[in-house]
Amino acid sequence: MRILHLLSSPVFSGPAEAVALLAAAQQRAGATVSVAVDSLRAGTGTEEPARPRFQALGLLDTEGLSLATQAGAAAFLADARRLRRLPVDVVHCHASHDHWLAWLARPPGARLVRSVHAPRSIRWSLPPADAVTVPDAELLSRLWPGPAAVLPALVDSQRFRPAGNRRALRQALGFPGGPVVGMASTLQATRRHAVAIAAFAQLRRRVPEATLVLLGDGVLESQLRAQVHRAGLEAAVRFLGYRSGVDFVRCLQALDELWVLGLGNDWAGRTALQARACDVRVVAARLGALPVWADAVLEEVSPEELAKEGLGTGRRTVPIPDVDAVAAEVLALYQAAAARTG
Repeated sequence: MRILHLLSSPVFSGPAEAVALLAAAQQRAGATVSVAVDSLRAGTGTEEPARPRFQALGLLDTEGLSLATQAGAAAFLADARRLRRLPVDVVHCHASHDHWLAWLARPPGARLVRSVHAPRSIRWSLPPADAVTVPDAELLSRLWPGPAAVLPALVDSQRFRPAGNRRALRQALGFPGGPVVGMASTLQATRRHAVAIAAFAQLRRRVPEATLVLLGDGVLESQLRAQVHRAGLEAAVRFLGYRSGVDFVRCLQALDELWVLGLGNDWAGRTALQARACDVRVVAARLGALPVWADAVLEEVSPEELAKEGLGTGRRTVPIPDVDAVAAEVLALYQAAAARTG
């Protein structure tokens, strides 16, 4: 089976890591797989660019697709001409730009599959597809009739695993000896860092030796630093900026608990699953698939509720999805789409 994944993003964040894991597993299963990404945009801020990562994995498309969402009609039409000529069996789209491109320029005989990674993509203007995946089972009822499945968060178990010695790792990272709570997301309003800082101020009354670590950068950094200053928490809250690769994994492994209070363009809850794979307790809002991975779910995202749940002892046993098994299920979804459409 010849599979082409379309991901019109220049950065290795959001759904990109799941696409890479899925594509590599499909390749191990015997399929011929490639991934096209936005090849014209350099990226956004400090986020890791996608092209080098997919190239290193041997998955990067070499057919000249630009998938440039900001390059205008000429680039879109050029991609349409290239795509229509490609000898593939499945075009698996991961963004609305990709979906429209594949719908207008589907290669002869190819199946069109769409992965919806966030609910905002499910709308009346969404083009048809032969099969669809969603990140959360609750979204299945919002789809048109036809083959559909849940594509869960995926994690590289070779990278994300418990620290051999968490205390030594914390010392190496310069973290204090007390409990460490973290957040790993862009510093923007939807992620509710302000709520987390207010909750942490309350939590410190119960656990005065606790530290809050914020991984990520964004437009709200100065406002959040000011909030920390007003609360007198400068010694207890650390802004570590954007981290990636081994550095990100090490920071995650050093945590006792991860707070996930908002989601962006990936509602599968990947960061929560990565933390769980590192044996880190997860407290999360009731959003997307986060309740699947969280040890404690907040019915109301407020400082009071978060402080109450923070650094608790309750843990759940939740299996980590097997990447190869998920890839086999997606391949079966492709076959179901082919059987349905003939």
